[in-house]
Amino acid sequence: MDAAAVKNLAKELGADLVGIAGADILNALPPDPKFPQTPERISPHVKSVVVIVKRIPVGAFRCKTTVPVQYMDMMVLRRMDRIAYRIAEALERDGHPSFVTAGQETDWSYKKASYGRLSTRHLGIEAGLGTFGLEVNILTPEFGPRLYLTGILTEAELDADAPMSEQVCIGESCSRCLYSCPSDAVRHFGIDKRNCATEAQEFGFHTILRFWEEYAQKPAAEQKALLADREIFGFWQGLLRVVGSFGDCPRCLAVCPVGNDYHAHLAKMQKVIPEMTPEKKTKAAGFKEARKSGAEIAGLNEWNLRWVGPDGYQGIVARQLQEFKKRQKERAGEED
Repeated sequence: MDAAAVKNLAKELGADLVGIAGADILNALPPDPKFPQTPERISPHVKSVVVIVKRIPVGAFRCKTTVPVQYMDMMVLRRMDRIAYRIAEALERDGHPSFVTAGQETDWSYKKASYGRLSTRHLGIEAGLGTFGLEVNILTPEFGPRLYLTGILTEAELDADAPMSEQVCIGESCSRCLYSCPSDAVRHFGIDKRNCATEAQEFGFHTILRFWEEYAQKPAAEQKALLADREIFGFWQGLLRVVGSFGDCPRCLAVCPVGNDYHAHLAKMQKVIPEMTPEKKTKAAGFKEARKSGAEIAGLNEWNLRWVGPDGYQGIVARQLQEFKKRQKERAGEED
């Protein structure tokens, strides 16, 4: 199987996007050299990584609570795993040992258990599928940040795709992810993961630990009352169905104006951002001025700029919106 055959198979199986990254590049350019999330750390025999994307249906972002989008996330991840398994199976039948790692996982030895064995965001960028957003989600031109990715690691030598050089994220002049973040976790092409987790993991691991620490210190009568608390149900449901136990707080995903799915179904309802504050506007203005003046910015240093988009934002979202509107008018004309 060559690269084209692998991509065709992925699309036939249901992948929304697919790209290929070379293991040599991923090994040479880990997200953080101190904690190298690299294929060679898993297997020294890997030559290529096939990266697939499944989008999150946007109806979930039109709901009043986070529960629908979290449940949809779980189903997207399950579907993605099935597609990835079938690709690995096909590659092995063709004589190339291959395997899949979990799209969402934690390596307990990495940065206090806040990192996986591979960074799927970086896999997607190296496979030419998108670039970092201000909040360091990967943004693809097609679906913005409303997606999940996983990688099929294979010993097949496949032609790799080139990373995008244009910055997909509109950047500092947009800052909608910053304005919408309930915990003010968005940095200048960075994220405060601890603050993010307070909203993204309503019933996550740290929440469970905190609950039981408090429970152990309570007298028996109060412990009995706590066992009937809604958080107990949340923990159980999180373990059973993943709902609430890992990201998403969907706000930054819902308001991002990148992608035809946003233009079609989210633009009107997400136009106003209730979480915006004067402090956040001042913060965004500071980001814009720092970028304009050429100040040192950790998220835009020489190492990270590769994943943000070295050519900067050049209007890809505006061009895409114009093309989308054109197609909508043509479709309306055909229906008339």
